Amino acid sequence: MEYAEYLRQLPKVELHCHVEGTLRPQTVADLARKHDIALPTTDVDRIYDYETIYEFLEIFRLVNSTVIEAGDFARIAYESLEDGVKLGNLKYREMFFNPTLHTTRGVAMSTIIDGLIDGCRAAENDFGVRCRLIADIYRQDPPEMALQMTQEVLANRRDEVIGLGMDAAEAPDPPEKFFESFRVAGEAGLHLTSHSAEDGPPSNISTCLDLLGCERIDHGYHILEDDAVVARCRDDGIHFTCCPTSTAVVYGWPDLTTHPINAMMKAGLLVHLNSDDPTMFRTDIGKEYVDFVGQNEYPPETAKQLVRNGVDASWLDDAEKAELHRAFDDEIAALDKALAG
Repeated sequence: MEYAEYLRQLPKVELHCHVEGTLRPQTVADLARKHDIALPTTDVDRIYDYETIYEFLEIFRLVNSTVIEAGDFARIAYESLEDGVKLGNLKYREMFFNPTLHTTRGVAMSTIIDGLIDGCRAAENDFGVRCRLIADIYRQDPPEMALQMTQEVLANRRDEVIGLGMDAAEAPDPPEKFFESFRVAGEAGLHLTSHSAEDGPPSNISTCLDLLGCERIDHGYHILEDDAVVARCRDDGIHFTCCPTSTAVVYGWPDLTTHPINAMMKAGLLVHLNSDDPTMFRTDIGKEYVDFVGQNEYPPETAKQLVRNGVDASWLDDAEKAELHRAFDDEIAALDKALAG
C-alpha cells in the first residue's frame, strides 16, 4: 500500500465541516433547475471558480439559495457524508449548519433541522457513518438575530443537534458580542465551540473559553502570537479543529510545510485535520491528510495521533470514545500491516 492511500484510508473523525460548503456542483445545478434559480454558469465544473474571498462568499450565498425544501437538506447532508466515507473513510462527524443563511430566505427552522437529520440517518444506514449537528451563529448577523436563532434551534431541538458554534469574519465582530446566545445554549445543555483566532487576535480564544464557555476552538492559528495563551491551552488540553486547505487558500499559506498548524503541533497543542468547505475548496477529508501529512513528511505515528486527537476532541461520551478508539485501533492495525507489506 502506498503511503498516500494509507493516509486516505485511516479511519477519521471530522469536527469542522460546514454542510453548506459541501454541495456537489451537480447537486447545485440540479437544485437550481428544480427551483428555477439562475446560476452564473451552466458548466458544473466552474460553479466554484473564484479569485477573491468576496467572490467566494457570493458563490457561497448563491449556491445555498438553491436549498429550500426538506428533501434538499436531506440530499446535501446525505451526499456530504457519502463523500466523506468514500474519499476519506469518515466514521463520525459533528457538522456545522448556518440556520440564518436559510431562515432569512423564508425557510422554516424545522425544515432545515428535520431535513438534515433525515439525510444523516439515511447516510448512517447506508454507510455506517454517524453524524451530529452544530448550529452556527453567523458573526455578521446582529446579536439579537443570533439569539433568536439560538432560541429557535432550541425550540426545534432534536437529539442529533448537540452544539452551538460561531463562524464568518471574526475581526469586525468579536466573540463577546454573542455572549447571550452562548449563555442560553449552554444553560440548555448544548456543547459550545467557536471559530477563533482565525483572523482575530489570540485574546479571542481566551474570551471564547472564559466568557462564552467554549469547550474547543475552531481554527485558532493566531494563538501562536501569544505564548501565554499557547501555554494555557496546552496545559488545559484544549483541542483545535484545523483546516489546512481552506486556510491555505484564504489566508495565503499555500505551502503546507509552513502552515501555522505545524507550529501549533510543535508547541504541544492538540490539533486534528478537517475539510471545512470541501467542495468549495476542491478538497475532501482524505485529501487533507494526504496533502498535510504527506507534504510535511510526517510518519504514520503522527498521522495516527491526529486521528486519535479527533476522537478525543469529539463530544461523544467517554464510553463512546473508548469504543471508537478500539474500532480505530483494529482498523489501523490492518492498515499498518498493508503499509509495511
